[in-house]
Amino acid sequence: MASVTMTKTASPKVKRQSEFARVMKQLSKNKIAMAGLVILIIECLLAALAPLIMPYGYAEMDLTQTFATPSLTHLFGCDDMGRDIFSRVLYGGRFSISIGILAVLISVVIGMIIGALAGYFGGMTDNILMRFLDIVQAIPGMLLMIVISAVLGPGFVNTIIALSVSNIPGMARMLRAQMMKERDNEYIEAAQSINCSKMRIIVSHLLPNCLSPIIVQATMGVAQTITMAASLSFIGLGVQPPAPEWGAMLSAARSFIRQAPHLVIFPGLAIAITVLALNLLGDGLRDALDPKLKN
Repeated sequence: MASVTMTKTASPKVKRQSEFARVMKQLSKNKIAMAGLVILIIECLLAALAPLIMPYGYAEMDLTQTFATPSLTHLFGCDDMGRDIFSRVLYGGRFSISIGILAVLISVVIGMIIGALAGYFGGMTDNILMRFLDIVQAIPGMLLMIVISAVLGPGFVNTIIALSVSNIPGMARMLRAQMMKERDNEYIEAAQSINCSKMRIIVSHLLPNCLSPIIVQATMGVAQTITMAASLSFIGLGVQPPAPEWGAMLSAARSFIRQAPHLVIFPGLAIAITVLALNLLGDGLRDALDPKLKN
């Protein structure tokens, strides 16, 4: 009895590390990815706290400061209506970043539903859904966004709808491929042998093992969506003035690019820095979620 007791007390308890903790630990080793994450956090905080930080409203005009160059009073200068560009860039982050995140979230949710159904059931279900996606993908992405925006009209919500529709096929096809690779594994056969419902197999067993590439694609998709949103606003089909969306700011400033280049430089830098940070974070997540690096 004594030897048995000693054996039991000597056996150490093994703590299982959660997948989220493992990914964050792996991600923290990538300094470039962490730099991208820090930049994004700072941008989101500045955009969220813009009313508390800035002494000027984004639509507040001072005609005596028309085309004012950067100074201590106006860090990024003023535009053709005397509005503070720094304030408009910070407020613009609310529109641009939220458009990117919301459009990608909608496309991921719908794409996951389509991809999961097509990948798990296969057969006729797969053929019908994939042929529908073929029709959508036959239209160039930018052209599809322009058509949807033109039909629905410009605006914040309509821009999100146009951007999300164009991203759905890619998300659906990626998840479908992962589902088809995972559905024949032994753990799925074990779940089927104990009469698990198809919905439970998809949601509880297949999706958690297929999310890694979706997370990476979604992170990089936010960067691409922000660029596309700026493009729509630039041609007048996105968020409309006086809302300070970064693309709309570029569109309004293009007539003054020689007279006052700072009107274009700072919104353009905001887009470039945000897209760069998202791409750096996406590369880091791809490495952190790689199963080959788990050990």
